[in-house]
Amino acid sequence: MGRKKISIIGAGFVGATAAHWAAEKELGDVVLVDILEGIPQGKALDLFEASPIEGFDARVIGTNGYEETKDSDVVIITSGVPRKPGMSREDLLDINKKIIGSVVAEVVARSPKAILMMVTNPLDTMTYLAYKKSGFPREKVMGMAGVLDTARFRSFIAMELGVSVEDIQALLLGGHGDEMVPLPRYSTVSGIPLSQLLPKETIDRLVDRTRKGGGEIVNLLKTGSAFYAPSAGVIQMAEAILKDKKRILPCCVYLNGEYGLKDICFGVPVKLGAKGIESIIELELTEEEKKLVAKSAESVKKSIAELKLP
Repeated sequence: MGRKKISIIGAGFVGATAAHWAAEKELGDVVLVDILEGIPQGKALDLFEASPIEGFDARVIGTNGYEETKDSDVVIITSGVPRKPGMSREDLLDINKKIIGSVVAEVVARSPKAILMMVTNPLDTMTYLAYKKSGFPREKVMGMAGVLDTARFRSFIAMELGVSVEDIQALLLGGHGDEMVPLPRYSTVSGIPLSQLLPKETIDRLVDRTRKGGGEIVNLLKTGSAFYAPSAGVIQMAEAILKDKKRILPCCVYLNGEYGLKDICFGVPVKLGAKGIESIIELELTEEEKKLVAKSAESVKKSIAELKLP
């Protein structure tokens, strides 16, 4: 058995940084694809030339076509236009819908057994589009949002308490955007409930900052959006699958009755292993949390409806 193969579509900041994490962790050989001539080839060669220094064994190649992606184990789709200041995730919909439709068709034709991971925004809608266009079973199509959103929440908790990020566990549900549903009562610091360490007002402030986390970075960078944490998030998911780790991570997946939701891609905790999404974990929610989930789902459904899929 040879090495695993990870294809990353889109060699912008998120795609190239994902390639970096994947190669450094030796998850497999990496194929970086982009339509811009020379960009994926140059970034891939540069990254491979770092391998003797950092001591990782992974071939990294760049290409403008899809032939080299054939028989990929995991395909990470980051292509599309990033969000610019003043642009809502929904503004992105029309542009990215066309791009993702064609990318998924190219990928599926060459890697019918791959697991698809979406990073392109608006995330929940693009994951739904990829699921429908691919014809893959739902276990094999997922979106990266929850890992990023919980990482942001955990970062803010660590900053507030002055403790190690490693000791913080957090969970959230829902769409990737302002309507996400953080669950502070499922958040702990080394097993200690967050509510015992921080007052409610502080938790509410951190929750609000988490909701607006993507926008905060966009406003600071001015000419782009986040890429270190999003790429690290999708590679954590890929690692769980490629190493069959059975990690419990919040991911955007197609729901068929779970949480009372149907025909929607939505962020929920799942078990990730070699088969992809191996199970969906349903949490007991309070009435207030149920209302927030319903509100978040409504927002995602509205965006999905705008795809106008047949």
